Amino acid sequence: MKNQNISPKTAKHYRFSIIIISAIVLVIVVVASTLMGTVGFTLSELWGVITGAYAKEDFVYRIVINIRLARTITGVCVGMNLAVAGVLLQGILRNPMASPNIIGVNAGAGFAAVLIMTVIPGKITAIPIAAFVGAVAAAMIIYLLSLAAGRDKTIYIVLAGIAVSNLIKALTSALMDINNDVLDVTYSWLLGSLSGRSWSAVNTVWPYSLIGLTVAFFISPKVNLFVLGDEVALSVGLPIRRYRIGIMMVAAVLAGSAVSVAGTIGFVGLIAPHTARLIVGNDHRYLVPLSAILGAILLIVSDTVARTVFQPVELSVGIITAILGAPFFLMLLYKKGREWKMR
Repeated sequence: MKNQNISPKTAKHYRFSIIIISAIVLVIVVVASTLMGTVGFTLSELWGVITGAYAKEDFVYRIVINIRLARTITGVCVGMNLAVAGVLLQGILRNPMASPNIIGVNAGAGFAAVLIMTVIPGKITAIPIAAFVGAVAAAMIIYLLSLAAGRDKTIYIVLAGIAVSNLIKALTSALMDINNDVLDVTYSWLLGSLSGRSWSAVNTVWPYSLIGLTVAFFISPKVNLFVLGDEVALSVGLPIRRYRIGIMMVAAVLAGSAVSVAGTIGFVGLIAPHTARLIVGNDHRYLVPLSAILGAILLIVSDTVARTVFQPVELSVGIITAILGAPFFLMLLYKKGREWKMR
C-alpha cells in the first residue's frame, strides 16, 4: 500500500480482498498438508473421509483425521497465536524487532513448562497454565523495562529482552541437565515440534486462540494509537498504562498457549507480521487478521517441509522457522541500524 493516491474505499476493498485470498490459500495449504506424508492420499480419498465413505477403523480415516488433520489444526492455532502476539508486541513497544521469542515471552513460557515436565511430571496437565504464567511473568519484566527505558528508547527493551531470554534459557538448560532422565522429551519440545499432536492438543489450544484472537481484533484500533505515540494516545483520552498491560497480557495468553502445545517455535511472530505489513500497511484492523492467516500458513508449510523433505527423518518445525527467521531478523536489524544513522 505504497500509493498514497489510492482512495480510502479502494484501499479498504484491497485489504479485504487480500485477507480473503490469504484465507483461501490457508485452506489449500491445510488440505495439501493433510494429503502429504510418508503415505500420500488423494483428494478423492480425503473427500471420502469427509463424506463418511470410510469407517473410523479404516487406515485412511485414522491417518487423515486422527494424525494429519489434528496436527495441522494444532499448527494453524499455534501459527495464528504466535503471529498475532508478535503484532501486538511490535505495536505497543513501537519496535519492529519485538516478537515473543526475541524478547523472552516464549522463553518464559518454555521455562515454566519444562519445570513442570522435569520437577513434577505427574502434573503434565498443568503445562498450559504454567506456560501462561511463565509468559505473563516475562511480559511483565518487559513492561517494567519499558517504563525504565523511557520513550524513544524501545531498542533497549528488545536488547534487554534478548538478555532476559538467554538467562531464562540458561535456567531451562540447567533444569534439563539436572533431570536428564527426561532430556529427550524436553529437548525435542524446546526445539518446537508438532509431531504427535493429537486432538487433545487441539482441545488445549483452541479456546485460548479463540479468546485471544477475538480480543486482539477488537483492541486493534487501540494498538494503532500506540504506534502513533503515547502523546497521541493520551490526547484522545486513552489510559495507555492500563491498555499496555492488557495488550501484553493478550500477547502472553497467545504465546503461552502456543508454547504449551508445540514448544518454543521461533520467528513466526516476526516473519508473519512484517510480511503482512508490507502488503496491507500499518493499520492493525487489517494487520491482525492477515498476520494470523500468514502465521498459520508459514507454520503449516514449515511443518510439511520438516516432515516430508527429509524422510524418513522428521525435523522439528522450529528448525525450519529458525532457518527462515534468523536472516529475516538480521535484515530488520540492518534496516533499523540505517535508520539510526540517519537521525
